[in-house]
Amino acid sequence: MLGVTSNFLSSFSSGEINISTVLLSLLIATVAAMLGGAIGGMLLAGKDIGYKFSATLGGLFGPAGVIPAVLLGLAVLNLFSNF
Repeated sequence: MLGVTSNFLSSFSSGEINISTVLLSLLIATVAAMLGGAIGGMLLAGKDIGYKFSATLGGLFGPAGVIPAVLLGLAVLNLFSNF
């Protein structure tokens, strides 16, 4: 198990693009977008509709623009790495 983990971390840190690094990048970006969306929702509409509800909406709508951008960015990186 340790060998698999070290191979995964070395491929992720070196910038090698495979399915496991794509999934990890997508997971990290989704969590960061949910956190940022929740904070932004609370700042924008917290007083109007309530802090919990605005954080929930921000957390749901935050990744809507991030997930396609991450997938497109990884596709472009994969395209450029072949040249």
